[in-house]
Amino acid sequence: MTHTSNSSHPPLPVAVVTGGARGIGLAIAQWFLAHDHRVALLDIDATTLEQTNERLNDPASVLALHCDVSKADQVQAAVAQVVARFGRIDALVNNAGIAIFKPILQTTLQEWHEVLATNLDGPFICTQACAPVMLKTGGGSVVNIASISGLRGSTLRVAYGTSKAAVIHLTRQQAVELGVVGIRVNAVAPGPVDTEMAKKVHAVAIRKDYHDVIPLGRYGTPEEIAAAVGFLCSPAASYINGQVLAADGGFDAAGVGLPTLRANAQT
Repeated sequence: MTHTSNSSHPPLPVAVVTGGARGIGLAIAQWFLAHDHRVALLDIDATTLEQTNERLNDPASVLALHCDVSKADQVQAAVAQVVARFGRIDALVNNAGIAIFKPILQTTLQEWHEVLATNLDGPFICTQACAPVMLKTGGGSVVNIASISGLRGSTLRVAYGTSKAAVIHLTRQQAVELGVVGIRVNAVAPGPVDTEMAKKVHAVAIRKDYHDVIPLGRYGTPEEIAAAVGFLCSPAASYINGQVLAADGGFDAAGVGLPTLRANAQT
């Protein structure tokens, strides 16, 4: 799908999606493209980013930029390229993230810093860079991708879960200050999502456990997360600001969700 704009029509809105080369980020980018946006994909994985750009094959609407979101100079350079190419930014989705799953006493300080640099510094840096551009055209929307791990404690996620909990509070801080000038900021907290990465790292037993405790009894899809993000960036969500939407099949609502009790209830 190729989009063009001319003087008789307003320019198509522009979305910046970090971690956009694969998985949830790519699904979000595809949602925006399907809803008449131009999209800038930022990703640290240059090879996968190039492959994704070739597959999308839409040079009029897609700009792929190699960028480490934890590096402010790289983010500023990328945003400058977005402005040079598209002239505006209307939506920012801070999706880029990394995870290190290790027992708490085996997690090193270096690993802690690495996770927080991408997962927490990244959304801060990218919003600081994109918000001034949004303000030039009257505002916009930011969605930070948090996690169910930011809403509830769980094993092996000391750095990841803490980073995502911090992202949730960062979202509120940003919403309170940026809302005044016309930029809405919200967060989506996905539960388990059926990405290629999840398929590689979640053993059969883990998948069964998740199915047991999630009321909908399944993983989410990247497209379902993308739809939630798209809604929050759309005019339909124009009065929603500073909120955390758990797209998790009811996982957070279920609390401990003992499988045996649930099985008894079903019978």
